[in-house]
Parts: sequence; structure tokens; C-alpha cells
Amino acid sequence: MSMEGDKALRLSGKVAVVTGAGSGIGRAIAQRFAREGAMVRLVDLNSDACKEAVEEIARSGGSAAAYGCDVSDQGGVKQTFGEMSGASRIDILVNCAGISHIGNLETATEADFDRVFSVNVKGTYNCMLAAVGPMKANGGGVILNIASIAATAGLADRFAYSMSKGAVLSMTLSVARDYLPHKIRCNCVSPARIHTAFVDGYLKKNYPGREAEMFQKLSESAPMGRMGKPEEVAALAVFLCSDEAGFITGTDYPIDGGFFNLHG
Repeated sequence: MSMEGDKALRLSGKVAVVTGAGSGIGRAIAQRFAREGAMVRLVDLNSDACKEAVEEIARSGGSAAAYGCDVSDQGGVKQTFGEMSGASRIDILVNCAGISHIGNLETATEADFDRVFSVNVKGTYNCMLAAVGPMKANGGGVILNIASIAATAGLADRFAYSMSKGAVLSMTLSVARDYLPHKIRCNCVSPARIHTAFVDGYLKKNYPGREAEMFQKLSESAPMGRMGKPEEVAALAVFLCSDEAGFITGTDYPIDGGFFNLHG
């Protein structure tokens, strides 16, 4: 990455922490942030995947470091964020770490519910809690949470997952309000179905031999006739975490191919 023209890069000189950065949306966001001039701290339970992503960023001339961490473990999160904030400030936090679950009220077991809550809700809480102190000390910052259209739409067989993303949305609004005096902005984005490795794995597990057919059906269920791309979520994340979005806080941005407004 050439240093020439860095002033035009939207995240030039910023230090950004991205959780769930080993794959999918998190990895795409980390890569895009690095191209926009940020020094990216990639956090993921899968430390090997995280290191691979860091190597990709480095080969493109970007600045990145990998941290293996279980976001559901508050002690581990505090230690990891302490290491990061001890080495440099934290300007941006993007909470992408999350897991999915398929099932309704009766088929989701207590263990399923607790597991989804632990990662998606408690994990987001743990990371925000660990980041706000350094952000306050630095005079401000930006938090972006990854919610989902499941937070506000009734999706079939997504009981525990919908619960968790509704909580992410509510936490976003609460943090945005409480930290206005500290100049910390907090927003979230709500994607519809995004084509990631999770989707491919789901199709392979549940529709062996029919993956292409079911992929097409899932794609056509969206008003735009396709799934979203991780890079498209990353493009929105760059804007919301940049100074260009300095007057935006406490907002949920759908990125859904027309899901909410164009059905029928």
C-alpha cells in the first residue's frame, strides 16, 4: 500500500479492532479497513484463520496484527484489549464475532440458547466494555455492531439467533445514548443473507447434492435476486466508522437487498 495520497484514505492513522475477523464479514471488513489506511487488530477464536488474514493484509502493504480470543470470556477479552490499548489507542471497534442457530422455541435447547447468547450478546457486551475505557481516555471513538434483519423481522426457525441480534440492536442504542458526552458514536448494521462460508457449509450439510439448486432458491428469495457480499457490508462499515459519518449515532442500517420494503 503506497503512503502517497494517504490523506484521501478514510481511516488513515486510525486503530481499528475487528472481532470475528478470521472469516466472512469480519475478514472483509478488516481487509477493507486496512486498504483505507487503518492499523487493524484482528480478533478471532480461530487464531490460525486470523493470522492468515493478517498475512493477506501484510502482502497488500497494510498494517495488521492477530489476536486469538474467545469474546464470550470477559477475562480473556479484558486481557486482549488491555494488550492492544497498552500498545496503542483504540479508535474503532467492529463487533463481528457471532454464531448462528437454526430452530424455533421448542427445538432450541437450553444449551443452544446459552451458547448463542454467550457469543452474540455477551461477546458484544464484553468487547464494548473493554473498548470504551480506552476510547474515553482518547477523547472519543466509534463502535459498530453487526446485528441482522432477524433483530426486527420475524424469520422462521431463527428463535435464538433473532433473540441475540435484537439484543445487539438494543445495546447499540443504549451505548449510543450513554456515551454521547464522551464523543463515542455507536451504530449497527443489519445484513440480510450474505454469501459466506457459513452459507456454503449449511447447504452442504442440509442439502447434499442439491447445493447449487438450493443456493439459487435462497438467492432468488431476496428482492434483488441474489445474496449480499461481505465486501458490500465492509463498504458500509468503512463509511460508518469514518469521520464522514460524524453526525450519525444510535442508528441501525439495513443492508438487505430490499428485504424490508420491496417484498410483494
